[in-house]
Amino acid sequence: MTERWSETRAERHLRSLELFGMRFGLDRMRRMMTALGAPQQSFRSVHVVGTNGKTSTTRMIAAILQRHGLLTGAYLSPHLMHYRERVQVAERDLENHEFAGAVACAAQAAERVNRTLAKDDHVTQFELLTAAAYWALAKRGVEVAVIEAGLGGRYDATNVIDSSVAVLSNVSLEHTRWLGPTVADIAREKLAVVRPGTQLVLGAGASAEVVRLASEVAQERGATLHIAGASPRQEALRPAAAGSFQRANFALAELAAERFLATIGIDMQAQALQDAAQATSVRGRLQTIAADPLTVLDGAHNPDAARALVETLPEVVGERPLALVMGVLEDKDAVGMLRQLLPISARVWFTAPASARALPPSALQSLARQLGFADSECEPDPLAALAQAQAWAREQPGAAVLATGSVYLVGALLADAGAAQAGRDGADSDERVREGGPR
Repeated sequence: MTERWSETRAERHLRSLELFGMRFGLDRMRRMMTALGAPQQSFRSVHVVGTNGKTSTTRMIAAILQRHGLLTGAYLSPHLMHYRERVQVAERDLENHEFAGAVACAAQAAERVNRTLAKDDHVTQFELLTAAAYWALAKRGVEVAVIEAGLGGRYDATNVIDSSVAVLSNVSLEHTRWLGPTVADIAREKLAVVRPGTQLVLGAGASAEVVRLASEVAQERGATLHIAGASPRQEALRPAAAGSFQRANFALAELAAERFLATIGIDMQAQALQDAAQATSVRGRLQTIAADPLTVLDGAHNPDAARALVETLPEVVGERPLALVMGVLEDKDAVGMLRQLLPISARVWFTAPASARALPPSALQSLARQLGFADSECEPDPLAALAQAQAWAREQPGAAVLATGSVYLVGALLADAGAAQAGRDGADSDERVREGGPR
């Protein structure tokens, strides 16, 4: 019998696995699934891969399917504040005890699997999390789960499912050390999740090269390729998630959900789609956490995401002078992000996300100076950096604050915003901040 764990113990165990880093390959994950009784075979699935927009698209697909009468789960990554945010059933995070129980069960399975591996091999953190998610989703009896890949696709731990629908949101240069040096290499790794007979759904705006590769993969595997675009229904839809990029994500989610529903003989219902659009907000994506001064958080962490943020930010802040709070991990394209964000910024505070992989603020400041931007400060503490930026913004007529560059940065600031709001207004307000903030 599995020992009863608390959420604190579960999170502590997961953090302990960070020391061992990341390893590719599906052998450990397949052994984990066997040890757990193949939970991934108990539900249908939609597999979401891509560079940007995966989390938003995953949540949106799940919301649409849930409103068509299907008990729907979702597996997301990374989390913002708590690991249990990664596993949802019916659009709600797992309860503390459910998450802790799933991690405990997966940890017990990992112990058995580790004994069968070479001395220098072991189940990784993401593998254990993924196994726990599949076990929890199966235990809750979900009919379909929307699964967001972590990194790549071919050797990602999530890729032990046989999904009837695969979704490729977009492809740009990322993790080239593991996925390959070109967009084509990365696209091939992500498209490796496509199974024979799969419905392959591609996001709008894909390059001609990615479309060609997707077409080749579809033909090789007897899959059917669909490319998202504006549908007649889209004109009337106004997703709660702010930003033009979120409208594109919702169009992709609509097509993916429609393709899945078709595989089980259900027609898309316009009202269900409208309800999903209005109900789905995405934490940490163009999220307003304060009004005085207007303060917005966004988890953009690569140049393409930063470009999309810059294009849609005027919808939220208008033409206000902007104080930028920026923290980046060392394996990200900081220069590419700076090229997008510095031109819209009046003043910048460089900080460090809560991660061992954080790029030092002084390194960011040096890069900014090389790009010709001098009006910046270094403040390693993200909360202090945000407070300083907000103080500056209050002294400027109508100025706003944007914090971005890392999901880790956004998570820390959201946690603090939730705690502050709870102190002022009680637990209900804390939940409002954590679940999406002002809309």
